[in-house]
Amino acid sequence: MGGARLRQRAEQAALAAMAGTGILVVLADMVGWLDELGNGDAIPKVTLLILCTVTLFLLLEIERLKVLDNVNEQMSKLDIDAIARELKHQHYGGVVQVHPSFPEEAFTRLVDGATQQVAVLQTWIPNLHRLQWALRQALAERHVEVRILLLHPWSPVARLREEALRRDPALAEDVKANVERCLSLLESLAADVPPDDRARLRVRLYNSLPSIAVYRVDERYLVSSFMHGSLAVDSAQVEIDGCGTAVGEQVQRELDTLWEIGCDVDLGNWRRSLEAINL
Repeated sequence: MGGARLRQRAEQAALAAMAGTGILVVLADMVGWLDELGNGDAIPKVTLLILCTVTLFLLLEIERLKVLDNVNEQMSKLDIDAIARELKHQHYGGVVQVHPSFPEEAFTRLVDGATQQVAVLQTWIPNLHRLQWALRQALAERHVEVRILLLHPWSPVARLREEALRRDPALAEDVKANVERCLSLLESLAADVPPDDRARLRVRLYNSLPSIAVYRVDERYLVSSFMHGSLAVDSAQVEIDGCGTAVGEQVQRELDTLWEIGCDVDLGNWRRSLEAINL
């Protein structure tokens, strides 16, 4: 503390001397004293004095400049991206983006890079035929587990969903037929992958009122709601990064709950599975 105070006072004295010298030079020039001193020899001397004062000031500041270098070195060690992600998770619960509708291309890219799990919770998957190839590659080439949760086509909830969609005549849907079409596509998908990979494709049917539609790839979720008069894929999609975030934990809990409620479907003969499930 004493050394710092002494250095500060020396800096203040040097600055005061430099400022005072500058003022004296200006005053001397105004009254003509400089012209009377040694045929112009005073100007170089005054300049030399000012330069010496500036040099002294810079020498006193070297230690502080070294401290700034240390600060920059420490800052370079920080993982700014990791800090930003942590703050985003804290303040937004893991929400990273909101899409106006289901981002099919972005989801397909995520599936193409999946390494752990792909999961879908829907009443039925309207665009399954366009996702089929990406799911096949995930199963057969990267051995990723794929879990599909669909509404049981004979469930009373299927009729309720039909009524909700029928509020817009243009969106009238046969939920039972749509679910069964998805099961046929999944049957084809299972038959198209090597036998060793078929066990990784698991499909369950649930007889319950779903609260959200979910598309999960590894730690990334796309979540939407079942609106009246609108398909879930046409509704706003909330993109969430991290199953350990506040929102991610709630979504995963819902997925786990519906998975426990659901009953397995044998894709080798899904029609028989439908008959065996008690509603």
